[in-house]
Amino acid sequence: MKIFPAIDLRDGKVVRLFQGDYDQMTVYSDDPVEIASSFKAAGAGNLHLVDLDGAKDGKLVNYDSIKKITENVDMFVEVGGGIRDEERIRQYLEIGVGRVILGTVAVKDPEFLEEMVAKYGDRIAVGVDSKDGYVAVNGWKEVTDRESFEFCRYLQKIGVKTVIYTDISRDGSLEGTNMEAYRKLAKIENLDIVASGGISFYEEIEQLRDVVSAAILGKAIYSGKLDLAKAVELAE
Repeated sequence: MKIFPAIDLRDGKVVRLFQGDYDQMTVYSDDPVEIASSFKAAGAGNLHLVDLDGAKDGKLVNYDSIKKITENVDMFVEVGGGIRDEERIRQYLEIGVGRVILGTVAVKDPEFLEEMVAKYGDRIAVGVDSKDGYVAVNGWKEVTDRESFEFCRYLQKIGVKTVIYTDISRDGSLEGTNMEAYRKLAKIENLDIVASGGISFYEEIEQLRDVVSAAILGKAIYSGKLDLAKAVELAE
């Protein structure tokens, strides 16, 4: 299982939101490259980047910060947040991003999603943000009537290879992740599940290791609850 430490970007700064709430934001650093380099030094080979400005407003605010990371830090980088057209996908892939994550647009525009998956293959992932079992969009502000597990099954059918599945209620809570949901998702064949939201204990990493292909760590490493180097070691 791969470990993806997370960097959430807002106005070029490294921040964390509590459960997607832009009013509950903590700023951790104004140097994303330094944070990414520290993750690399701790043994992480992968990085999960979120453009929070893009997720909220669809604007490309943090592109330069992301470009600096891909140019200066040798890691596999995936990026999500506000990617809603092919131009944006191309912009990220051209600067060395390994995989782009489609969120809102994957739910709202299935034709576009299918076209992008056909064209770019496994370089397109889908972020499924689940609130009480239903898919949430637009920076988690809107909950749809699409059932989360059913949506993941549909994604697998159209050729999506990787789903980043976040249980919103667990995100940033440090209370542990939704293990039951990941065990259920693991039964969908030919779909790599990336666990995200609330992972806070070493035991969870050991349990997830046999269930999902990767796990995203955010607040637990920023708050010091988990040591990234130890988490990477445990996941192998």
